[in-house]
Amino acid sequence: MTMWVTTKRIARYGLIGFLRNGFVSLSAILIMTTTLFVIAGLLVASAALSETLRQLTNKVDVNVYFATDADEEQVLAMQRSLESLPEVALVSYTSREQALSDFRERHKNDQLTLQALEQLDENPLGASLAIRAKETSQYESIAAFLDAQHQAPGGEIITKVNFHQNKAAIDRLTAIIDTSRTAGFAIAGFLILASILIAFNTIRLAIYTSRDEIGVMNLVGASRWYVRGPFVIAGILYGVVSGLVVLIVMYPIALWLGPASERFFGTFNVLTYYTTQFPLLFLVIMGTGILLGALSSLLAVRRYLRA
Repeated sequence: MTMWVTTKRIARYGLIGFLRNGFVSLSAILIMTTTLFVIAGLLVASAALSETLRQLTNKVDVNVYFATDADEEQVLAMQRSLESLPEVALVSYTSREQALSDFRERHKNDQLTLQALEQLDENPLGASLAIRAKETSQYESIAAFLDAQHQAPGGEIITKVNFHQNKAAIDRLTAIIDTSRTAGFAIAGFLILASILIAFNTIRLAIYTSRDEIGVMNLVGASRWYVRGPFVIAGILYGVVSGLVVLIVMYPIALWLGPASERFFGTFNVLTYYTTQFPLLFLVIMGTGILLGALSSLLAVRRYLRA
């Protein structure tokens, strides 16, 4: 008997066993589908949270405020020093005049504030620099550089650096995202274990109901793989069917959540993620389903099948 013929027979017997134990197989498929849904949800949620964090970190920078009597050349010299740092991606300069103009624009509907501003003899606002780091973790070293400049002779022109306020916000957001991911992976781990146990017991029941056929195959000298293979194939089919169900059902859900997700997260759209990242979703969902089914089947046949 050739290897190809043997493989076809094993696959056929596995499909027959999968269909014959319909209701029992259904329980394994249901729990595995739930597990794969959670894993798919984790992938989408992780992408959404990462995109949200990226948007927020792009909006966060370190602002350096200078005294009103600081010479413009001193401020520009500080800008050049900052731009020479390898951690710095961009430094934006706002002059005193621009700061005053921006202040007036922000408070154009607040007549009381504008009237109080007119009572002043000179511009009360100083120049400032907005510093954008290449990575969020690099703001710490930039802040250390600014502290050193502030302590150095001539550093009295710096009145304020707002790094610590922004750092606290980024750290809190990062902690929330990390906690959410940890909780999600814990739930997924629990469901993966439940899937393995249910598929394990399903294969065990299939072995028990097929005990007479297994006995006949042993008597006629069937190979170990010929006896065990159909049960492994049945387990893999649990994963394949579950994965297909998840991928198919995810599309209308993504279609429904698409506009709402974009309003909530800003630029992240669940439908766009589903369509652009479908190859990744397919590999992860189908691969995880097949792995769970195969692992459960192998554990069951090793434990309960002595052929």
